Amino acid sequence: MIDFLSGAVAMGYAMAGLLFLRIWGKTADRLCLAFALAFDLLAINQAITTWIGADERVAYAYALRVVAFTLILVALVQKTFLQAQREKH
Repeated sequence: MIDFLSGAVAMGYAMAGLLFLRIWGKTADRLCLAFALAFDLLAINQAITTWIGADERVAYAYALRVVAFTLILVALVQKTFLQAQREKH
């Protein structure tokens, strides 16, 4: 049952990634691309930990999550500062 739910979570992450990729294709906004890549990394993380049967608290499984959330954070900061610089000019 846990494997089924983990697979559903991985599928949800992958679908969110595809949705953001589709939006990025229409808008060319780097924030959408960052969200797409981050959700894909989270889907890969969920699939790997389910497939291996490892605990989610091990370092290699946790590292992908850290990379995904760092990617989102960097994209948000870049978008905020780029937008602020454009408004000044």
